[in-house]
Amino acid sequence: MPVLLDLLISSHDLYRITQDENKVIMVDTRSFSEYKNGHVPGAVNVDLFQLHWFDTTKRGIKDFNRQTRLLLSNIGISKESKVIFYDDVSGISAARGVWLLLYFSHANVCMLDGGFEKWKKGGYPVEVKSNPLKNCVFKGKPNSKIIADAIEVRRSISKRNVVIVDARSNDEYNGSQVRAARRGHIPSAVNIDWTKNIKNSIFKGKQELSRIYSKIPKDVQIITYCQGGYRAANAFLALKMLGYKKVKMYLGSWGEWGNRFDLPVEQN
Repeated sequence: MPVLLDLLISSHDLYRITQDENKVIMVDTRSFSEYKNGHVPGAVNVDLFQLHWFDTTKRGIKDFNRQTRLLLSNIGISKESKVIFYDDVSGISAARGVWLLLYFSHANVCMLDGGFEKWKKGGYPVEVKSNPLKNCVFKGKPNSKIIADAIEVRRSISKRNVVIVDARSNDEYNGSQVRAARRGHIPSAVNIDWTKNIKNSIFKGKQELSRIYSKIPKDVQIITYCQGGYRAANAFLALKMLGYKKVKMYLGSWGEWGNRFDLPVEQN
């Protein structure tokens, strides 16, 4: 019987569907050195940290779409594929993978909750041989409802019906840790460090997550950002799992914003 995938899948359910179905694509988003030391059987390795993108001009988004389609084609994702991303924990590179597919209107995607760490602890089989990528033509259509560019973020500052969520650490947010030409954060952004979303490698339950995001109304537009769109992807997933309907991720994040002197910044 087919399993309807939500944004998260347990090790138990992943093991079950890999026994029953052949259209499952598992993507290990860790580095190759981690992958070669052991991974979920059948998983292919694509280190998603190689796909940083800091240009959200019209041309930049067009190039991002083209490059991402090439990447997803190389993984072998077709319209019929069930795709599961994972990293060590319920982390940020797997979240980025899920966001990428949702952005390209591929809803049959989720993250392995707890990642490889929980898979191993559960006693499930581990493989060390590499699995080849199987190329196909990925034709997903971009969904503008879950991506934000610098222009939209700038227009959203201090708007009553928009909340900008900074998923970085407090040190990055207040400017004591500098990772761009400028320090600080996007004006009016609220800081909710993405690490608050997980505990013991898995996502916290909905009750705990609801408390973390309790000050954000359900009816507003939310835009998440971080340094490069990975921690922000994890925050995006947490908010979607809580039932927030209007959530976007600012793709360029601080890697773009903090290096553009035409955009306003704020420091605490």
